[in-house]
Amino acid sequence: MSENFQTDNFVLYKNQAARVTNVAAKKINIVLQDGTAVSVRPKDIELLHPGPLRSFGELGKPQGELLTAWELLAGETISLEELSELAYDYFTPATAWAIWQAVNDGLHFSGTIEEIAVHTAEQVAAEKEARAAKAAEAAAWETFAGRVQQGKYAAEDGRFLQEIAAVAMGQQERSQVLRNLNQSETPENAHALLLKLGYWDESVNPYPSRIGVTTSQPNLPIPDLPAEERRDLTHLTALAIDDAGSSDPDDALSWDNGRLWVHIADVAAVVTPGSAIDLEARARGANLYLPEGTIYMLPEALTDLLALGRRDSSPALSFGLDVLPDGTFTNLEIVPSIVRVTRLSYDEAQTRLDESPFRELLAIAQAYEQRRVANGAVQIDLPEVKIRLNDEGEVEIRPLPALQSRDLVREAMLMTGEAVAQFAQQHHIPIPYTTQDAPNEVVEGSTPSANFARRKTMSGSQPGSTPGRHAGLGLDQYAQATSPLRRYLDLVVHQQLRAFLRGEPILDEQAVMERVGAAYAVSGDVRYAERLSNGHWTAVYLLRHPGWTGEGIVIDQRGKRDLVLLPTLGTETSIYQKEPTPLDSTVQVKLQSVDLPQREAHFRTL
Repeated sequence: MSENFQTDNFVLYKNQAARVTNVAAKKINIVLQDGTAVSVRPKDIELLHPGPLRSFGELGKPQGELLTAWELLAGETISLEELSELAYDYFTPATAWAIWQAVNDGLHFSGTIEEIAVHTAEQVAAEKEARAAKAAEAAAWETFAGRVQQGKYAAEDGRFLQEIAAVAMGQQERSQVLRNLNQSETPENAHALLLKLGYWDESVNPYPSRIGVTTSQPNLPIPDLPAEERRDLTHLTALAIDDAGSSDPDDALSWDNGRLWVHIADVAAVVTPGSAIDLEARARGANLYLPEGTIYMLPEALTDLLALGRRDSSPALSFGLDVLPDGTFTNLEIVPSIVRVTRLSYDEAQTRLDESPFRELLAIAQAYEQRRVANGAVQIDLPEVKIRLNDEGEVEIRPLPALQSRDLVREAMLMTGEAVAQFAQQHHIPIPYTTQDAPNEVVEGSTPSANFARRKTMSGSQPGSTPGRHAGLGLDQYAQATSPLRRYLDLVVHQQLRAFLRGEPILDEQAVMERVGAAYAVSGDVRYAERLSNGHWTAVYLLRHPGWTGEGIVIDQRGKRDLVLLPTLGTETSIYQKEPTPLDSTVQVKLQSVDLPQREAHFRTL
């Protein structure tokens, strides 16, 4: 009630010193030390001393022994008035204020006006240590912030920089360090700051971590290859044709007088559903192919055991097909086998296409492709590149030529996928099928701009338990089944086929779809991490070649900007032009600048 307060009482208002100047029925007028007059309710203030306090000048520091009183009372509780009598021999507004300031400071005392806790010597020592640490932290921060202003860092700044790096790597979304530096809390901005300070250089690729994909190699014990009857196909020439330097060849081709054999690494012989290796592979979804190296889906020891051609002879799951001249096939046979594989690159195979069995394999591949095209396959011909870091850490960007040897392997794999899909349907084996909707429009022509426009009309392929048309491939049913070392859902197909062939229980449709859902989600992240990583290393390549010039092809117009394809880099760039350039025109472009955190390079036409 307001009658409990009187004029010239010394009170606390929001922990500030105040003097009562007038008491009304419901309101009390007070004045603060800075002269501010405030009208308050009784409950808004606390009586520190009854006064009279006529001037704040009366609150000078009193003479007394407050620390001596602390020593005498350590560990006890006492009222403010009693503490004042002990420390100062009297109780005045000045002594009340001195004590309250000590309580507010919190080192020796804490509590309320009615009950003040007197801290023990141990509590005071701990608080002093905490304050010293806080002061040191503040000093370290000020020093760090000063270095950041100068674009530098020191070894002792690591704890601040690691927090920024965690944002850049996508490991956390918020950063007190960035906020205190008045910096945006985005991965791109954190990346830019780390580059500016020199804490990171351009060789740090943050994208796999930022996307959340696993970047450590799997390390699990692998079981022995089970003893079982295998058909001996070592008399056949088995060709594993792949990119030069490939470390995980998982398919090979043989031609046997009109019969195509596609040998696939027999991963399912070792990796059974629900095993530790199977669960690890499911969590990874697919191999992660980065320019700086491959992160495997399966333990490397398993790749060494099962990859075709890594040893003198290799276990395989072999798919035999009689292929007719029109590209159709019959008599699918699936057998565990032993093969003797010869490894060679696409370039090497290209030079031998007039030899047998390359000649025969190319002929059936071309016939099969013609059949797919006649069935509506969508052909998109745009340049591709391979980006890798060599042993010296240099970025190499190598265009991938459109070789017939690549076509040969691709068509054999697609034929196998179609045959497996038909086999699974005929025998009611639940497997992950791959489908793709038809494009939303038909784009005619074979120019670069037409191919670019055609690519934009395509939707992504989808795995599912129901067979259906894959419009892009021109196949009425299709299942990916030729890369069980590299893709988890291919492994699931092999597990189902092998169980069926042995007469063992197979997974039901629900179990298959659970695997589809788990692997599809993470494999999408894997492909996204690969795309971002390729963009990162392309930007690094351009940073290291600031005078880069090259040929571009105009493939689209977007307002006053031409979208230009850069074939030797495998990328596209947008260039402002006063007048639009005709589509498919060839232009010379020159690099202007590179923004590495944004993976952007800016060019101008010459």
